[in-house]
Amino acid sequence: MKTEKEKMLAGELYDPLDRQLSDERRRARLLFKALNDTRDDQVEERSRLLMELIPSAGPDAWIEPPFYCDYGSNILFAGKVFLNFNCVILDVAPVRIGTGVLIGPAVQIYTATHPLTVAERRAGTEFGKGIEIGDDAWIGGGSILAPGVRVGKGAVIGAGSVVTRDIPDGMIAAGNPCRVLRPAG
Repeated sequence: MKTEKEKMLAGELYDPLDRQLSDERRRARLLFKALNDTRDDQVEERSRLLMELIPSAGPDAWIEPPFYCDYGSNILFAGKVFLNFNCVILDVAPVRIGTGVLIGPAVQIYTATHPLTVAERRAGTEFGKGIEIGDDAWIGGGSILAPGVRVGKGAVIGAGSVVTRDIPDGMIAAGNPCRVLRPAG
């Protein structure tokens, strides 16, 4: 029998109130609270907390506080990554972020989603769909990435966009819903 965490990571319906998951979310909240409370002159402490919160974060990863996430452990940085102020990542499923990615302020990345039927929602279950952001992509400020989307390598997402479907490599896309406008050049 699978644990609720195993179900969650597999994209299956799971109980978010499970004790293990609740404990892991609490740990993440304590870590991002500590990160968010650091001062600009506490660079080493920020780096330490970031690597504890997001184990895949290397020395070239940087997050400007404040930052919020569900677990942190399901966020996978491939290399140099920059997240600007006030980003939210709901990482109930893997969030893969390539190297050289720039993420603007107030970007929200949601892997968490809920069933469409009333009965399943009333049961309190939810599930997640992973998100991938390719190398050298730029996600403009205030954008929202919906569960299950892939933003291609070198793609540019215009500020305030709502990305509900995949964006191919090397394209500029914007809008609500986000749509491809032209090649990035």
